[in-house]
Amino acid sequence: MLVLLAGIFVVHIATVIMLFVSTIANVWMAGQINNGKTNSSGLWLQCIDGRCQDLRFEEDDLNALKAVQAFMILAIIFSFVSLVMFVVQLFTMEKGKRFYMTGAIMLVCWLFILISVSIYTARFPQYFVSSLDHHGYSFILAWICFCFSFIIGILYLVLRKK
Repeated sequence: MLVLLAGIFVVHIATVIMLFVSTIANVWMAGQINNGKTNSSGLWLQCIDGRCQDLRFEEDDLNALKAVQAFMILAIIFSFVSLVMFVVQLFTMEKGKRFYMTGAIMLVCWLFILISVSIYTARFPQYFVSSLDHHGYSFILAWICFCFSFIIGILYLVLRKK
């Protein structure tokens, strides 16, 4: 049982770190522009050959971008709160009880990641039309965190402290 708890704890810490990296890094989309310069954009900046500037989108898409930013930040906060709740419940909860609050908070984090990545997927690929453009590692990390947070949330709901 101790090994299972330690494994879940390690995966949860990895999820928090990957969410943080995914939100900060400016590589949600990557590629090259016509003259061979590297181009990447994230939730905050667009970088062309190391020079970064603010993202330029239409007004409707700026609102969607702000929603993606907000939900990713909320996902980080809820994931961290869930991690703290797990540690607190681990040492204060009686034996035989389940980690309901921790699992519920982690599933809220899962929902926030789903919303943010879905909005980004639906609204922003039309800005990257070159055949050399592709989703970057930040976008992929967000989807990995989506899977991990769901699995961890379900495990917390099922897991009983023995």
